Amino acid sequence: MEFPYGQEPGAPIRSGIPEHGRIPKYYAAKVGIAALLAESAEGEPLPPERDLAQRFEVSRETLRQALRELILEGRLRRMGRGTVVAGPKLAQPLSLASYTEGVRDQGRRPGRHLVGLDRFPCSPAIAADLGLAAGDAVWHMERVLLADDERVGLESTYVAVARVPDLDTAFEPDSSFYAYLRERLGIGFGDADERLETVLATPREALLIGTPGALPMLLIHRRSRDTRGRPLERVRSLYRGDRFSFTTHLGTPART
Repeated sequence: MEFPYGQEPGAPIRSGIPEHGRIPKYYAAKVGIAALLAESAEGEPLPPERDLAQRFEVSRETLRQALRELILEGRLRRMGRGTVVAGPKLAQPLSLASYTEGVRDQGRRPGRHLVGLDRFPCSPAIAADLGLAAGDAVWHMERVLLADDERVGLESTYVAVARVPDLDTAFEPDSSFYAYLRERLGIGFGDADERLETVLATPREALLIGTPGALPMLLIHRRSRDTRGRPLERVRSLYRGDRFSFTTHLGTPART
């Protein structure tokens, strides 16, 4: 089926062109570059800035504004001193499936790099989320999320030591925590509450993930319960906005 220009499924209305028809020069260049990307393979280098500026009849600085937006949107990425075509975003489901399962389902190789695993008395806020008393022992595990060895996010997990006493010795930190709970401890996930928002990474987070500080991030807060309804974990997951999108399935609620 043919669609009018700018009306392809998922495209912005009128491809961002205002009703008066006048568009900024950088945006015209951006649309032109996007058309080039549609005909290019992942990892293919972009032509030099000088050539693109001449092709779209804009200044180098105007062209760079267009490139910056395409990088923030995840359609381009920096490699060395050049710019290459980025692959499609990872579409992570909003479900109780683990990060490992979601990435693997898309034909990518999931991984994690341990930043730190600490044990300490929990604060009142963490205690409330985990159904504990303030001062009870909790684990805090922080890991960088990987997809085909590319750093794509940062995950921070809090769980009661009483529920997972041997986390520091029996768990492989580059593996799935959910699989460990299910297969080694017989703990199943029942349900969870999640909140999704957009944020900018802190300087520390940007350094760990390897991104510019101005790159938008997708932040998910999750509080999970086991199959008996008992609080199980509190998780803060930060995902690169240029590499991730999230999907869910909606249905009509049952009427009583």
